[in-house]
Amino acid sequence: MTLAILFGLLVGLLLGLLGAGGSILAVPALVLGVGMDLPSAIPASLVVVGASALAGLIPRLRQRVIRWPVALVFGAAGLPAAFAGTAVGRLLPERWLMLGFALLMVVVAVRMLRGQEEQGGACRTQAGGTDWRGCLPKALAAGAGVGFLTGLFGVGGGFVIVPALVLLLGLTAAEAVATSLVIVVINAASGLAAHAGAAAKLDPAAVAVFAAAAMTASLATGRLAKRVPARPLRRGFAALVLAVAAGVAGAALLAPHLFAA
Repeated sequence: MTLAILFGLLVGLLLGLLGAGGSILAVPALVLGVGMDLPSAIPASLVVVGASALAGLIPRLRQRVIRWPVALVFGAAGLPAAFAGTAVGRLLPERWLMLGFALLMVVVAVRMLRGQEEQGGACRTQAGGTDWRGCLPKALAAGAGVGFLTGLFGVGGGFVIVPALVLLLGLTAAEAVATSLVIVVINAASGLAAHAGAAAKLDPAAVAVFAAAAMTASLATGRLAKRVPARPLRRGFAALVLAVAAGVAGAALLAPHLFAA
């Protein structure tokens, strides 16, 4: 329970500050830290990530920075893709899923190290809106990709959503983080529905403690996000993710008894 609280606080901290990142650590924390098997860790991660993202939304509602049409387009595209990702995941051995997850973590860390200071947005109109006619296919494709990852690995996908919202649709950093949290909630709900069978077998006490810690941290840090320097935070997060990725890959390669054949 102590580890569940500590990892939950970390997941909520990252989601509250960045609108991304917490979910990429939730699955390895549940498998390697809390001791869950992978089929249980994925739906448990979705509960934790969805709950903490929902908590992080509360302070953003008053700030009125959420772009609801964008969130709904991304979320709708991810709904069927989450079920597709879940179906593919059931066909793969757990060891290979964890190795794929480690590779995904490396990609996330590299993207965080590169930063996201670039602004623009090919879909941004001069009036500050979104050119949906030209960019709807790109938005739908990005949303579907995130939904697939949600079903496959149990991640919320904020690490993909936030840069896509900034660079593709031209949202400001504050808008992208807030809107990403809405999309993470939608993706987590659809992914959890796709994993309904495994979710029914979860340990409610462990998941509740993990989720409560994550929600508390996400709610608290959501109010402080504007005061925390983004660049050192991203770099520290990237270093942590790389370290965890090495641990996940090492466990999958050197300790095969931890996973199903």
